[in-house]
Amino acid sequence: MLDLSGTWHLSDETGQYTAPMVLPGDGISALRDAGVIPDPYWGRNEHDLRWISDRDWLLTRTFRATGRRMTLVLSMLDTVVDVSLNGQTVLRADSMFRTYRVDVSDALVLGQNVITLHFRSAPRMAKARAEAQPFPVPFQAENCPIPHGNMLRKPECDFGWDWNIALAPFGLYGDIRLDPHGPRITDVIVAQRHAEGRVVVDCTVHGEGFDEASDVSISLCGETTLGQMSAGRAMLSVELSAPDLWWPVGLGAQVLHDLVVSVAGVETTRRIGLRDIQLVTVPDDSGASFALHVNGNPVFMKGANWIPADALAGAITQERCRDLLQSAVDANMNMIRIWGGGRYEPDWFYDLCDEMGVLIWHDFMFACHLYPSTDAFLADIDDEVREQVARLNHHACIALWCGDNELLGALNWYPESRANRDRYLVAYDRLNRTVETALKETAPTAIWWPSSPSPGLMDFSDNWHDDRSGDMHFWSVWHEGRDFEHYRDVRPRFCSEFGFQSYPSMDVIRRFADPADFNIASPVMESHQKNAGGNARIAETMFRYFRFPHGFEDFVYLSQVQQALAIKTAVTHWRGLKPHCMGTLYWQLNDTWPVCSWSSLDHGGGWKLLHHAARRFYADVTVMAVPEGDQITLRAVNDTLAPCTVAVDAFAVAPSGAMRQLESASLTAPTDHAVQILSILRTALNDDEVLWFDWTVDGKGTQSDHFAPRRYKSYPLVAPGISTDSAQDGAAWCITLTAEHLALFVAIEADQPGRFSDNCFDLIPGRPVSIRFQPCDGTVRPTFILRDLHSATYHT
Repeated sequence: MLDLSGTWHLSDETGQYTAPMVLPGDGISALRDAGVIPDPYWGRNEHDLRWISDRDWLLTRTFRATGRRMTLVLSMLDTVVDVSLNGQTVLRADSMFRTYRVDVSDALVLGQNVITLHFRSAPRMAKARAEAQPFPVPFQAENCPIPHGNMLRKPECDFGWDWNIALAPFGLYGDIRLDPHGPRITDVIVAQRHAEGRVVVDCTVHGEGFDEASDVSISLCGETTLGQMSAGRAMLSVELSAPDLWWPVGLGAQVLHDLVVSVAGVETTRRIGLRDIQLVTVPDDSGASFALHVNGNPVFMKGANWIPADALAGAITQERCRDLLQSAVDANMNMIRIWGGGRYEPDWFYDLCDEMGVLIWHDFMFACHLYPSTDAFLADIDDEVREQVARLNHHACIALWCGDNELLGALNWYPESRANRDRYLVAYDRLNRTVETALKETAPTAIWWPSSPSPGLMDFSDNWHDDRSGDMHFWSVWHEGRDFEHYRDVRPRFCSEFGFQSYPSMDVIRRFADPADFNIASPVMESHQKNAGGNARIAETMFRYFRFPHGFEDFVYLSQVQQALAIKTAVTHWRGLKPHCMGTLYWQLNDTWPVCSWSSLDHGGGWKLLHHAARRFYADVTVMAVPEGDQITLRAVNDTLAPCTVAVDAFAVAPSGAMRQLESASLTAPTDHAVQILSILRTALNDDEVLWFDWTVDGKGTQSDHFAPRRYKSYPLVAPGISTDSAQDGAAWCITLTAEHLALFVAIEADQPGRFSDNCFDLIPGRPVSIRFQPCDGTVRPTFILRDLHSATYHT
């Protein structure tokens, strides 16, 4: 094998711009690193750099070859690229979602060789393909300043999105190498059949270049099965007794086993987890259930939507993704949804999810647009799906495959499809059936869901306002400007998208804006808000719930408080409906660049206040307050595999911090449904009091929360008198906070990168709270800044 990664020479089609470029990597990062262009993320630079995507770019390097019988292998090649070797075109690639293997024996020479990757302008190629369609195929122009992204098989968000920069980058993010000719194992398809105390693992081994009847073996957990190849494949099974099962995080160990496959001396390994997973959709009085069962147990899915870890793919590393995924686990998430407008991730990403116990709802890469239905386009999709499913099917983390994101709804979004729905519905069905057929023929036991949102199989209505069955996207609170309480008006079976925006944290804002731009109406801040009307909606919501903040930094803080409050309202209500609702995946986990968005993790991985709140409202066992008429009901939900005892004490707390105990109760919380513990009459609270409740689980670890029956701006809060005591503990810092009066949504910030153990918490007199700060660089003493609802919005 000859690895061709490393430093190449980059130039535009005119030769005006040149730079060294390292593969894997992207061209925009290379131009930035060479000083040819400024940082695309700073200020409004994005708008001055779109010319890059309007040009062709060439990558060239030389290498020495000692043999000629070689295959050129390229993966994650972005996107329309002519590959030439010694002046001879050997490949015309046009999909980032496929791996290309090209026999280059006729073009390769012994000794010095020259290879060139000619990247065609994505906007120009997309426009040409749009014009060649037999009828118009509309795209989401509101989200995508660069048009016609639906024509190319590259991440749709590269053309812009309502949270992403629009640069249409180019590059290569996977492998580029020369392999010697010879037999190879192409795919290993793994299926599992579980019964009480045993599992049969079925393997279909595909290969090329092997002799007919070549010997095949598979080995797993000390058991080996032998067979022979026939017509390029072999089917073998291993039966195991008392298997060590793989579990999602929070329910058990993530036990992984090496499945070793050997064909005529050629060996490959797949790391698998032994687990049974089923999607259960059973008709009921409301419609139909939607629940994932793992190893025979219904599991409530708690998580968020995943988008690419950076807008410039060259910046996406295993270390950065590991940190983002670990943050998801630390916030008690057990599932992410890989959204259909992004990309299929590298192998190591799914390895990480296997190790961490994070399940994946995996969209195929279609989002919000309509798509071509020509024979050539569908043939390319067929190849794409078969390759990706074959590559990823063995991973324990893959829970289900979903046909697309919001294409059913998109049928109603465009004038063309509204005027001729039959045409576009048939075109959609051709695409959707192509995806489904390729999935089922490649991995027959894979779980298939046709679209998100979707009411179910062969139902072509959308699921934005129908909560009876399937999965739901609920965007009325954000896009329609409804109150947070509107989340309680729906009863989804599984909500796979919902969200509310906030500003990024101040340390992130300082990475793209000068202090002179610290104003939500400044051109720079508006350039880093990609959702039309987003800033106005954030501000209008503040007026609705809170007194308006004093300054820009308080505005940023309060935007994150209200984001956390919005998502907490939704999640706690829907978790309280268990088992009617069996999953909540909020939009979105992470950011692609520094921007105002729905994320709970800032660009770079820092925790917004929402992520700290998620750690609490996604806890395996928790208590939530649900208003019901003239009462406030406290409900307990237990997502573990064993019943537990939950004890609750409820209090009324005044702004002064004075507490009155209202009621106490204790019960056994089952695993299969949420239960009511207490009901408190609203009249039990004075007008200036909030409901405070403590709870323990099996007598351990007191947790607390509050519920405000009225909007926060109506409470006569007083200065809480917060004091802090900080001390160094090794490389970390311990901070103990106390308050003289009630302090709501206390947030602590540091003047250097690092992570707090908790944030956005409440304080009452006599109950100090201790948290830890782990700085990235422990050599400099940090300075801490405190904010709370009173200090940010009340005059002192």
